[in-house]
Amino acid sequence: MEAIRIHEFGEPGVMNLESCPDLQAGHGQILVDLQAAGVNPVDTYIRAGTYAMKPDLPFTPGMDGAGTVAAVGDDTAHVSVGDRVYLAGTLTGTYASQALCSANQVHPLPENVSYAQGAGVYVPYATAWRGLFQRASGRAGETVLVHGASGGVGIAAVQLARAAGMTVIGTAGSERGAALVSEQGAHHVVDHHEADYTDQILNLTGGRGVDVIMEMLANVNLDRDLNMLAFGGRVVVIGNRGVIEINPRDAMARDASILGMVLLLAPEEDLAAIHAGLYAGLENGTLNPVVGKELPLAEAAQSHVAVMEPGAYGKIVLLP
Repeated sequence: MEAIRIHEFGEPGVMNLESCPDLQAGHGQILVDLQAAGVNPVDTYIRAGTYAMKPDLPFTPGMDGAGTVAAVGDDTAHVSVGDRVYLAGTLTGTYASQALCSANQVHPLPENVSYAQGAGVYVPYATAWRGLFQRASGRAGETVLVHGASGGVGIAAVQLARAAGMTVIGTAGSERGAALVSEQGAHHVVDHHEADYTDQILNLTGGRGVDVIMEMLANVNLDRDLNMLAFGGRVVVIGNRGVIEINPRDAMARDASILGMVLLLAPEEDLAAIHAGLYAGLENGTLNPVVGKELPLAEAAQSHVAVMEPGAYGKIVLLP
């Protein structure tokens, strides 16, 4: 098998494509032949060694992937050899031609969803589902603002919120991104580079404010977020790259909540509910992952540069 291996934390160049021994499925494990691996911003933090949880060196990065079941260990009867699956984490990493998984990390992939799309399910869609429904308790009739709506998590949040009967406002930083957000179901799209974008959002709500904000870059936006909330509004902090000063009175005056979340901390019962919902949405076409760029596995370093650049457009996928 081939795999990206990291022997030291650092810049993207620390990732190297290497030939490794083929993996074997042990008791309670599932071996998957990968057809695609998804790239997420969190992968870059782990590679750099700045993430809260550091893997032992050397390691293969990646949590998202899709492929076919190659071998099944004991007590893993929910899948069979040859089944199409998407992965929700692995034991060995997804930037590779094979991945070894525990049983609860492997989920059926509907026939109408490509492998490249399947590699964009777990982190983006599970994050959006948990943030929108399990943390913010978003419900039909409410208005949600999705920051960075043209990226993987943003697109997932737009699709989920629209399907749930919410009014969706998305922000994007380019005409191409704005068009994508609109295509995915947002009722309104605002350019977050415009100086008065917060006023535009308030005007769209008749001055009332939004009920839920899905925040992808809290160190830049959180202070302004609090002033866009309706009474009882909630901000879910999904992404953050630094510190920011806020005035707590802005939250107090609106009886508002700031909610943090990390997908990897979600309880098993919550994850089971998420994956059941995601399968249904994928199968009936309500959820439709957007692949913005496909790169060969050997270009993993370039993918880590691209995923952190402004102007996100869908999911970046590596092809083994």
